[in-house]
Amino acid sequence: QVDLTESGGGSLQAGGSLRLSCVFSGSPSKIRVMAGFLQVPGKGREGVSSIDSDGRTTYANVVKGRFTISKDNARNNLFLQMNTLKTKDKGMYYCAEDQFGHGGRRLNMEWYNYWGQGTQVTVSS
Repeated sequence: QVDLTESGGGSLQAGGSLRLSCVFSGSPSKIRVMAGFLQVPGKGREGVSSIDSDGRTTYANVVKGRFTISKDNARNNLFLQMNTLKTKDKGMYYCAEDQFGHGGRRLNMEWYNYWGQGTQVTVSS
């Protein structure tokens, strides 16, 4: 059974930084793509960033230059370093896995098979 567990969310002021973590387990795939998604109330989940098994990354335009995605394969950890946070970055952040990388690093929900429970990020002005 594939399991994804996020942590690291919290409340902070605009301009601050936060590091989200996701522990993933149970998937035997070596070619998975991992991603982070943001969901705000009343809207669907939007892709923020993704990383493939070779470490290649993709970022949504709104976070380029501010967010960095990385992973530690030995510990099955995914990280999303978020700097210079803005109020529009607030919401629930989800970790997701495209088990066999069928979607490349596309930031569209339909490519991702497994999801974590989410961690809340609140950014105030």
